[in-house]
Amino acid sequence: MNITVIGRGNIGGGLADLWERAGHQVRRLGREGGNVGASEAVLLAVPGTAVQAALSSVVGLEGKTVLDATNLYGGAQPPAGFSSNAEYVKSVTGGPTAKAFNTNFASLFGQIADARARPSNLWSGDDQAQRLVEQLSLDAGYEAVRMGDLSVASTQEGLAGVLIAIAQSGLGQFAYRMASPEKL
Repeated sequence: MNITVIGRGNIGGGLADLWERAGHQVRRLGREGGNVGASEAVLLAVPGTAVQAALSSVVGLEGKTVLDATNLYGGAQPPAGFSSNAEYVKSVTGGPTAKAFNTNFASLFGQIADARARPSNLWSGDDQAQRLVEQLSLDAGYEAVRMGDLSVASTQEGLAGVLIAIAQSGLGQFAYRMASPEKL
């Protein structure tokens, strides 16, 4: 699959590395932006407050499936008129959109392949993004767990703050697994 990652930091760079190892063609964009027209999937992995600026420097987004891995911290808000960054992304692209990979600790990406059980990757978004989210989750070493449609993306963004609070309260960075009883 041809994937473009917008953001070269821990999340974007880490997932790009995992997907390249899984055999995908990955293009990495930074602040300079670029054209994503040839991409089958786009990962947005920039600071949550930089979403508008990041997307304004990218062309070819129309109709693309975008996985939004951004988070908002410390009282930061999504762009005016939107309840989440993911909803804003969809308004820009018009394509299938998912909030995904925003509740996993990038520092653990290198250890996921050695996990006893495949950890979860929570996601919410459009039905049309499901196949892609599930495939890219598997290729990164995770199992996709859907929270709902795009209307719950703001809840998912808030959950990232909960997971960070847990980590900072003594557990440290962690992977999690959510599974039905028959999969335990």
